[in-house]
Amino acid sequence: MPPAPTRATAKRAGFTLLELLIVAGLIALLTGLALGVGRRALETGKVARARSELAVLTTALECYRGTYGDYPRTADAARLLQSLLGRRDPANGARQGRAGIELAKFTTGGDRDPLADDSVMLVDPWGRPYVYAYKSPASGWMNAGFVLYSTGSDGADSPLLAGGSVDFSAPENADNIYATPH
Repeated sequence: MPPAPTRATAKRAGFTLLELLIVAGLIALLTGLALGVGRRALETGKVARARSELAVLTTALECYRGTYGDYPRTADAARLLQSLLGRRDPANGARQGRAGIELAKFTTGGDRDPLADDSVMLVDPWGRPYVYAYKSPASGWMNAGFVLYSTGSDGADSPLLAGGSVDFSAPENADNIYATPH
């Protein structure tokens, strides 16, 4: 038969409140660190996806220009999608042409079919439409090409400068992701 515990050994059989609080604090700290790293990884993934989609859209716009002689003249995200699906000419007239993008590789706003609903837009990984403009408004457009970008995680954006250029120094444009380097 084992010896009966003495008063000193009986006192050390459990954890003190202080020890439990320290362990709980360490668990909370490690959980916070893991969540922070996870959020950062998720955000990095969204930025990479936006860059990839912008590259594909840029290629599609170049193919569109090769086919029709010009880029779509619009600042409307839904009209851009319709153009890239071969349903609009550069002046936004109705057309039945070949699609320049594989729609299944993009996210659209909502669950509507863009072939049946011409108000559907391509959206970035944060759920906001990509910003596109070309010769819109036509008068005064001095930019040599189109403007295409995502407003990034904060969704903030400043309007285009006169002539169709982006104000890269505006603080609300700091996290924007552009199709072409600036």
